[in-house]
Amino acid sequence: MSLREGVAAPERPVVLAVAGALALLLVAPLAWLAPPLLGLGERALSLLVADSTLSILVNSVGLVAAVTAGTVLVGVPLAVLTVQTDLPFRRFWTVVAALPLVVPSYIGAFAFTTAFGPRGVLADLLAPLGVERLPTVYGFPGAILVLVLYTYPYVFLTTRAALLSLDPSLVEAARTLDCSRREAFRRITLPRILPGITAGALLAGLYTLADFGTPNFMRVPVFTQMIYAEISSPGGRGYAAVLSLQLLAVTAVFLYLEHRVGADDEGAYESSAGRGDALAFTLGKWKPVALGFAGLVAALALVVPVAILFHLLFSDPTGYANFGPTFTLEPVWNTLSVSLAAAALATVIALPVAYLSAVGDSPLAALIERATYVGYAVPGIVLGFAVIIMLNDVDALGFLYGTAPVLVFAYVVRFVPQSVGTVRSSLLQVDSGLTEAARTLGRTPSQAFRAVVLPLIAPGVAAGAALVFLTSMKELPATLLLRPIGFETLVTYIWVVREAGRYGQAAVPALVLVAVSTLSMAVILSQEGADG
Repeated sequence: MSLREGVAAPERPVVLAVAGALALLLVAPLAWLAPPLLGLGERALSLLVADSTLSILVNSVGLVAAVTAGTVLVGVPLAVLTVQTDLPFRRFWTVVAALPLVVPSYIGAFAFTTAFGPRGVLADLLAPLGVERLPTVYGFPGAILVLVLYTYPYVFLTTRAALLSLDPSLVEAARTLDCSRREAFRRITLPRILPGITAGALLAGLYTLADFGTPNFMRVPVFTQMIYAEISSPGGRGYAAVLSLQLLAVTAVFLYLEHRVGADDEGAYESSAGRGDALAFTLGKWKPVALGFAGLVAALALVVPVAILFHLLFSDPTGYANFGPTFTLEPVWNTLSVSLAAAALATVIALPVAYLSAVGDSPLAALIERATYVGYAVPGIVLGFAVIIMLNDVDALGFLYGTAPVLVFAYVVRFVPQSVGTVRSSLLQVDSGLTEAARTLGRTPSQAFRAVVLPLIAPGVAAGAALVFLTSMKELPATLLLRPIGFETLVTYIWVVREAGRYGQAAVPALVLVAVSTLSMAVILSQEGADG
């Protein structure tokens, strides 16, 4: 019996008050987007429908649409290959196909612009062969390529989960009715995995919409890039607020669609009759093509960026040879300190919120939990902008402007749902009979929670803290806007040296970020059984 199914939660009013106050604190900064809009008066509407604003909207939506389509074209075939075919080394390709998800897309963009730019690494290598000019990597084609490479795992993982949940007997029944394997896939399998494909595609679209680094590196004028430019320009706060409002509106549409997919198709592709990894296709002569496709994706997403970073490290004159005087361990320690602080604070906040959600079934409990997810849905550039306005407009908070605690707070607002979700899942697995037994032995509710519940949910708490730590390390736009003056983290150091054209000096911090980010793959590895 779970905690929710057991007795009423101990000290519920206290937990409710604490969780409610924390949720309110997390969503409060977004209210400060209103004053700049109100200050524009009637001009706000004209800016909202101005040609430049509509152009940014078209660019952003167009980029999202193209990337979403690309992720489906890459992610779905890889999922089918690793689940329903006799592809050699399927477990290896499963891990490799999921790995790009943990690499920051702006690292990929940095590597691709360094390699394929007009004076990039590849251009220098081909120059002796008489190749004077390469197709430009900048603009929409380059942005689409990079974002597809680092967001297709959303579609790959959700589609793969759907395929593994599919009852193989349904396909076998179609085969007994003289359906070919291809026709059975189209008529039986595809409709049942479509919710998984759609869910992954929407996640990829949301990531693309909120991404800042890749469009900036690729020189694509989208919402996030233009908001940053307006924030940095004198008198641009009002227009930045208009763009932020539009970006939030488009984000809300994606969130609504994602919610509808989850609500309307819940269980549409689930089955308890058996796993869907029974081989449906024998590749035969297509096996080299399948291996080539999987290998090409892995090479572009993983091998090329890492190879370029190592090349810069040892070959670029601004790189390893001159690294000592300019690069110290300070950005590493700064990154670790603020990320660890964010992970610890997010855990403290997540515990009462997740506990209330796990034991309560009231609308208020659900509202408090969902409120903590607002920051996760808001792009980092918009959240950073809102925090800046709040600190400028509230005199009592002005002393915090440009301090590390503000940066930690922004990380917590953005990523606390990762901790809430994992802690809540762990709490739902706790048998309420254990806490009742502790109460009969004279323990108070708080003592029973510390002695019985907390040790049981410790792995979930640790997993949530690790997720917050890893994502805080990679957060770029909020860090750029809110970091203290002279306070460099790994991501801001990469940004600064790239802007200065000293690409070689970005190699080490970029490689450190990639290495640390891959730690999250332990979650996937722990959940995957041995491949058949």
